[in-house]
Amino acid sequence: MTRRLTTLALLALLAAGCSTAGASTESAAPAGGADPHAMVAAGATLLDVRTPREFAAGHPDGAINIPVGDLERRIAEVPSEHGVVVYCHSGVRSASAARLLRARGYEVHDLGSMSAW
Repeated sequence: MTRRLTTLALLALLAAGCSTAGASTESAAPAGGADPHAMVAAGATLLDVRTPREFAAGHPDGAINIPVGDLERRIAEVPSEHGVVVYCHSGVRSASAARLLRARGYEVHDLGSMSAW
């Protein structure tokens, strides 16, 4: 009986740990405490790295569209003075864009999915 209770208790602990294992404990705010909306309000560029077709289907007001595949050659179009908040559909392309921008010295907050806006 004790072994069975111990096994059940361990399974319960594992299940509880699994239910939060995929959840991020980080907030949507980048290091430094500012949230993406505050960054954009303060002058950061809101950069959409999806395709022009995706962008045309809907985007936040004020966003500029430079597809991730074009970003390296069009990087001069991205103002650097106040940072960049970058997003895409699911977060894969924005992560790639964020790496490129950081490598070029930009302050970047990778929002990931546009739905996080």
